[in-house]
Amino acid sequence: MTKKINVADLPEFDMVEHLKTDQDIANYLTVVLEDNDPALLTAALGDIARARGMSDIARASGLTREALYKALRPNSQPRFDTIARVCAALGLKLVAQVAPVSTCRVEPAH
Repeated sequence: MTKKINVADLPEFDMVEHLKTDQDIANYLTVVLEDNDPALLTAALGDIARARGMSDIARASGLTREALYKALRPNSQPRFDTIARVCAALGLKLVAQVAPVSTCRVEPAH
């Protein structure tokens, strides 16, 4: 007979505990970007900022700590310049690459 596990007894998962190296962070962000979900990107940047230290990232990005928390909270919709400042403070670079052919594609105007 299999022992049942009570979900409430499981430890809470925190991604921050798994973001120990620059490569961990790059891999995490790459996977998140593949989902093409702005809310998930914002949450991931929040995880990465917490892993690196919110106060340090706030200072490096030129934002107050409170503004950084507000910008990276769930369901926030930060402006692109905020995302760019946070990425720069984290030492991250967003890179564009050609999407697979199977994705929706807009044809150039003639």
